[in-house]
This record gives sequence, C-alpha cells and structure tokens, in this order.
Amino acid sequence: MALMDFIKKQFIDVIQWTEEGDGTLAWRFPMAGMEIQNGASLTVRESQMAVFVNEGTVADVFGPGMYKLTTQTLPVLTYLKNWDKLFESPFKSDVYFFSTRQQVDQKWGTPQPITIRDKDFGAVRLRAFGNYSYRVADPKLFHTEISGTRERYTVADLDGQLRGLVLQNISNAIAASGVPFLDLAANQNQFAQALAAQLAPEFAKIGLRLDVMTLQNLSLPEELQKVLDQKIGMGMVGNDMGKFMQYQAGQAIPVFAENSGHGGGVAGDAMGLGAGVALGQVMANTLAQGLLQPAQAPAAAAAAAPTVSPAEVMSTLEKLAELKTKGILTQEEFDAKKTELLKKLT
Repeated sequence: MALMDFIKKQFIDVIQWTEEGDGTLAWRFPMAGMEIQNGASLTVRESQMAVFVNEGTVADVFGPGMYKLTTQTLPVLTYLKNWDKLFESPFKSDVYFFSTRQQVDQKWGTPQPITIRDKDFGAVRLRAFGNYSYRVADPKLFHTEISGTRERYTVADLDGQLRGLVLQNISNAIAASGVPFLDLAANQNQFAQALAAQLAPEFAKIGLRLDVMTLQNLSLPEELQKVLDQKIGMGMVGNDMGKFMQYQAGQAIPVFAENSGHGGGVAGDAMGLGAGVALGQVMANTLAQGLLQPAQAPAAAAAAAPTVSPAEVMSTLEKLAELKTKGILTQEEFDAKKTELLKKLT
C-alpha cells in the first residue's frame, strides 16, 4: 500500500489553477519534483492562460479550455524534447498560469509637481492623479520580461514600474493632446485618451494591455493658481486693463480698510476705510486713463492729469511692477506708464 501511495505522488494527471483572491498575475504550478503523466488533463479557466516552460524555454501556450496532454497538444514541447510520436512516458515541465482579468482601479499620481510647456503660460508646474486598469495580454512575453520563474507574481510587485511609466509619459501626452492648460480641466477625457495612446506601446512591450485610463484631477501650485485667477479675471472684463484694475482696487478696499483699522477703534476704522477708498480712486483713475489705450497728445494728457502726491505715484508704480512680474503687463506697457507717472512729479 505504501508503495502505491508513493507511485501516485510521483505523477500528475490533473493540472489546474483555482485563483484565491485578487491581485495575482502569474502563478507556478507546484511540481515538487513530480512528473506529468502522458494523457494528463489540463484545465484553463476563463480569464486564464497557461504556459509550459521546458528548461527555461517557453514552449506551448494554452488559452481557456480543457486539454489532454499528448504530442498533438504539446507540439513545441514535443519538438524541444525530441519525443517520438508514440511516447507514453511521464515528463517534466514547468507550468505557469496567468490571470488575464482586468486589474482595475490602479492608482497613479504625481508625488511632486512636474514641469510641462504650455503655449499660453510657457513653463508650468502641475500635479495630476487618476486611475487605470490593465490585463496580461501576452503571457509568453510577460513571463520572459517580467515575472520569470517566481512562484507568484502580483499586481503589487508591478505597481511601482507602471506608475513610473505613467509619470514618464505625462508631458508627452499633454503635448500630443494639443489642449492648452487652461482647457485641460474641461477636456479631461481628451487628455486621458492622449495619455493612454502614449502608454499603450509601453505596456505592450512587457505583455500587458492598457484597457482604461482616467484623469481625476489636474491642479497648479498655489502661486501659479493666483496668476491663473488673474488671467481669468482679465478675460471676464474683455482684457480691458482699466476695468480689471478697477475691479482689483474694489476688491482690495475692504481688506485694506480692515487691516488699517485693527489698532485704532472707530477712528482707526474710519481712517482705514478712507485710505482704502482713496487708494482705489487713485488706482482706478491713473490706470484707467490710457494704460492700454492709445497715447493722447502730451498737452491734452498734461491738462487731464490729476494732481497726485509722490507717495501715490510710487504706490501705483509698485502695483504696476507687480503686474509686470506676473506677466499681465508687458515691459513696453510698464515703461510707458512709468514715464507718464514720473512726469507728474516734476
């Protein structure tokens, strides 16, 4: 009886894989020195593929179905082992199963802002994140390039490499999409499709197929977001600098009055409010009078120019310099207005 039990343990007549849980991409059938019986049954379930490997060389690949292992069903292995067509002896071979199910909800994101080129803003640093799903499409290639002879290869083992591929191709995807940064938020599907098109060949090189790619969020660093908000404000007033500065001055008055009145009670509040109003009037009057309008004759400009103090002129110049630094004013516009303001001091 003991001899019969020993013999039964040496030969395998049923080869199959019942997946336990999620996350396994490749699994090696446990041979433990045993041999496969000629005529044994191979069961490959839906969403699986099986690969026979002979002494490190990939031989036969099986899709879903039930197979009787003979020289007819193992043509490559038969060739590699130089079997006679009538062979009946047990044989050794490594058998690997691969899950071809979609591996869904895989996360990707930019841990640090990445720099891209944009036709409106020039160089822009942005953050983005989303998810994607993929599956094993070519088990032979995946075995030779990625999983190898490991007993089990999981989604977690591959996660870092795939995240790196996504980050590496984001800049190229934005360039290929042709969508300006300002429009990316409204065209997330278009960007995701461009990113998928960039990544699909990279995934295919390691035997994978990219099925779904989504973009969930795209954002700028805080300092660039402020500049973007100002650009949007300019667009809302038809790129009219005078109107935009009037709007900015109006927004600044409550804050200025509040900050000025913190230490002086009612009197301080009144002084802060008065100063805020005066500042708003100066900014609106000076900047609306031709910042982006054609220059008027010097005599007419001098006659229309309001009387302002040196402190007011310097404050206005500081505001203009800040707008130039942020790209809202050109150097030529700034120089022209600076010359006009400085003439009022003479």
